Amino acid sequence: MIHGPNLGLLGRREPETYGRRSLEEINAALEEVAAELGAELEILQTNHEGEILDWIETMGNRVDGFLVNPAALTHTSVALRDGLLAVDRPFVEVHLSNPKAREPFRHHSYLADVAHGVVFGFGSESYLLGLRGLCAHLHG
Repeated sequence: MIHGPNLGLLGRREPETYGRRSLEEINAALEEVAAELGAELEILQTNHEGEILDWIETMGNRVDGFLVNPAALTHTSVALRDGLLAVDRPFVEVHLSNPKAREPFRHHSYLADVAHGVVFGFGSESYLLGLRGLCAHLHG
């Protein structure tokens, strides 16, 4: 699970857009679903693109897939796209809000067309749906 920039502020940051659940609460829910599905979950949250890229490179040989909320990097990072493609693991892109219903600059994702799936607009439930979808794909 990769949480991108500013997601450490969930629950306090624009709750009308991102909801009131904290990142810790979301991670706990993800851990519960992972246990239910018999999956192991590694979690990273950082505001630093390079740290995300280093983590993908390191974890690429250790994981079966990635669940990614790239946050603002969704709309700006070719490097993130290339890093995920380089490790050749399926990934699911998730977002709390619906980027298509927001500012025009948020409508484009550098990841969506190469992701196995994209889940957005369901608040924190987007994460759980994305994890279930990724696990179904990996074990289907």
